[in-house]
Amino acid sequence: MQFFDTTYSREIAVQPTVQTLLDRPELGLGLLTQAPELPDGALAAPVVWAHSSDLADPTPFLDAGHVLLTTGTQFGDDADAAFAAAYVQRLRATGVAALGFGTEVIREGTPESLVDACAAQGLPLFEVPYRVPFIAIARTVADLIAEDANARQAWALSAQRAISLAALRPDGLSATLAELSHRIGAWVGLIDATGSLDREAPSGGLDQPLLGEVVGEARSMLRRGQRAGRTLLAGESTGAPQRMTLQTLGTGGALRGVIAIGDSPELDQAGREVVTSVIALAGLALEQNRNLDRARGHLRSGLLRGILAGELSLAERVATEMWGPLPAAPVRIAVTDVPIASADRLTELLELRVDERGGRLFFGRDDEQFVLIVEESDAGLADELATEFELPVGISDPVATGGIALAHEQALRALERARESGSGVVPFDEISRQGVLAFLARTDARAVALATLAPLTEHDAAAGTALLATTRTWLEHGGQFDRAARALGVHRHTVRSRIALAERLLGRDLSGFHARADLWAALLAVD
Repeated sequence: MQFFDTTYSREIAVQPTVQTLLDRPELGLGLLTQAPELPDGALAAPVVWAHSSDLADPTPFLDAGHVLLTTGTQFGDDADAAFAAAYVQRLRATGVAALGFGTEVIREGTPESLVDACAAQGLPLFEVPYRVPFIAIARTVADLIAEDANARQAWALSAQRAISLAALRPDGLSATLAELSHRIGAWVGLIDATGSLDREAPSGGLDQPLLGEVVGEARSMLRRGQRAGRTLLAGESTGAPQRMTLQTLGTGGALRGVIAIGDSPELDQAGREVVTSVIALAGLALEQNRNLDRARGHLRSGLLRGILAGELSLAERVATEMWGPLPAAPVRIAVTDVPIASADRLTELLELRVDERGGRLFFGRDDEQFVLIVEESDAGLADELATEFELPVGISDPVATGGIALAHEQALRALERARESGSGVVPFDEISRQGVLAFLARTDARAVALATLAPLTEHDAAAGTALLATTRTWLEHGGQFDRAARALGVHRHTVRSRIALAERLLGRDLSGFHARADLWAALLAVD
């Protein structure tokens, strides 16, 4: 983890603390409970107000962060250590930041029992000189609080102004995130709609495994598709967990990304307002990118139609100027359905892959499908789409540039098979290896095939015969009775009698090629 500029803490950390009051020379306060006797951070505790009371139990009128001032009337001559201990215990339970004892008003000096109780229970105790009225301490606290509020407001205005100017730079989104990181002294990252770290400030500012946890959680938020914000405690396995704040960008159902903010000084209202303004600016920038993406998508669709129609010259010129040269032959065509819930996220992933390849990948939307033209070495992209988006994908054989239309038809047929089988990616050569009859049988012929074979299946069910299995084996062995008999383990005359019965039930003469081919297609269709 790199070190960050602590601008946020340095510019606005003027809220009064116990130590702030002790450091004011005009007040002349003397600390009676020494620092080593106090808990860590006791003198750095913020002070929100100063209140005076000599009640034995003033806690109903106190709140956390108050400094209590007293002249000690409640500590009479008979006030013992038990009274002092109970008194201090009540103050500690309320969250009082410190106790100030005004001397020479009711009594000289501060009771030793009170000093001992404050030291034992870790409550800062200071002595207020006779010359310093309690109102002077209260006024100092009020002035410091007002100064703090003004400083925070000035910081917020300055930060928002700087962030607004950053948004006007050529890469406004990166500049905005960098300015936010500088202002609040924390790592800031943007995870895009594909679930990848798009940009960060400072670069390399978050190491693994923290970065992996942040990106993983962002991907989960994107998959849910709902606007959300959450706090993640990352790096617990390392023994040094860090608080990370994540907020989605975009509207529900069309999220554009997630902004992540690393562990930083606790943000007050001013800091949160600045972060909110950056989230709004980032969302606006990404929405503008979406409109540009839509325009590019229409252009891609038009070029795709030209490519599929064989009009490559214009598409080559436009694609080269926009994204880079078209994929080099041999190419494959991959086709997948358009996922309604994640079409934008899929588009952004493909745009990212185009950038990575310098344009040597082309895609476009064709009605309800995405069509990809990829170089043969990039065919693995189909597996990435199927896995990431749980989509069926059909992919063609490799073809030369002139065979793109044929490859598109192959990919469509493979997509149909992928939908039927439920498998992610189906290459066309997986279909072609099974032959034309296998392909035809898998379109819409199953119902017809079942009706064709019904006489055999019904006879087998009623009489306990094996006509269907015998017919299949006989056709598999080229209609040869001897080979079929050996495969079935029966006499060849048994096979002959079974085939003759099958012919009568089917009402077909199976001695001819066409009848056998039709029956074989029916058998394939019901597999």
